[in-house]
Amino acid sequence: ALGPDPAQGASLAGAPGLSFETVYEQHFDFIWRALRCFGLTPPALEDAVQDVLLTAYRRLGTFEYRSSVRTWLFGIAYRVALNYRRHQRRKGRLDELSEDVPALGAGPDQQLEEAQALRFVELFLDTLDDERRAVFVLCEIEQVAAPEAATALGVKLNTIYSRLRLARRD
Repeated sequence: ALGPDPAQGASLAGAPGLSFETVYEQHFDFIWRALRCFGLTPPALEDAVQDVLLTAYRRLGTFEYRSSVRTWLFGIAYRVALNYRRHQRRKGRLDELSEDVPALGAGPDQQLEEAQALRFVELFLDTLDDERRAVFVLCEIEQVAAPEAATALGVKLNTIYSRLRLARRD
């Protein structure tokens, strides 16, 4: 059994006041962005988001507040993304990300500029190894503090600073 019904918003043991419904509503966009930054293809992205949420649902009762919920979810998303990327490499199909970036209310010039900027970031992220990429996404794109990133990724604080410095240099 997976635990209490998430639709009821019940809190789980080990995480007082924290319900899966709250986690889903407050962090779905963050999970999607984090996985997108890891270069997952659109079909894999949808499955990966579900995998992250399912893992979070199963482990919510063991969440100990040693980090924020956001960085805890990032750690899960990081491991899920690594598994998907590893699987894509083994299959020999690491598809290019789509150039189509929907922009609401933006004109064609702004859409082009945003698409080019997104493509630039994606190309840059593709040059980083997985460890530097995770630190860069968490600290620079998602604006998470280095000590919290260290907790989320399970590495020493100096390692975070080193990887961030090397990613910025790249």
